[in-house]
Amino acid sequence: MIEITDPRIDAYLMNLTQQDDSLLLEMEKKAKAADFPIVERLVGRLLYLLTRLKQPQLVVEMGSGFGYSSYWFARALSLRGKIVLIDREAQHIAHARKVFSDADLFDRAEFRVGDALQIAREYQGIDLLFMDLDKHQYLDAITAVTPLLAKNALVIADNTLWHGNVAEVVQDRDTEAIDRFNRHMFTSKDFFTSIVPLRDGVLLAYKLTET
Repeated sequence: MIEITDPRIDAYLMNLTQQDDSLLLEMEKKAKAADFPIVERLVGRLLYLLTRLKQPQLVVEMGSGFGYSSYWFARALSLRGKIVLIDREAQHIAHARKVFSDADLFDRAEFRVGDALQIAREYQGIDLLFMDLDKHQYLDAITAVTPLLAKNALVIADNTLWHGNVAEVVQDRDTEAIDRFNRHMFTSKDFFTSIVPLRDGVLLAYKLTET
């Protein structure tokens, strides 16, 4: 495993991002107690900023967990915007529903339980796609959803440096799958792609072509 950022840099950035939102703090505490993976605060702030800049009307999130990343998206949406949360675990979506209700964001969200690849296909004109599902599914997911993206859509994918394993000779299904996905996104004529080496690597891709 390769350290993607120096822990001292992470500590400095976290010190800059003091948070007083009780719902976010509760979710961060829940994730830590359960050792449940979330994008964490530094990436959450990036998601919020990108959403404010993009002002999407439709956000589809493939792999929502219990709603941490989707909460950052929803807070940044305009009144016309909507986010679709998709997770295969009903208890995760149930927790997300409660968080959104407590935050008065319920009317900006649609909550779906099931296979993200299947459910995402039900939506057309996706302005912002967030991918945080099983890593071996990334390439299949973007292949399936690309025709459904709106003009100038933004794709965001988490964990695309995968603990630094993509830069080493590591032979396991998830590392190989992430590497194939990254190479696809960087060589595809449909996207202009970059990776922000923040936390575990955040891939950003701008859709260049119309379907």
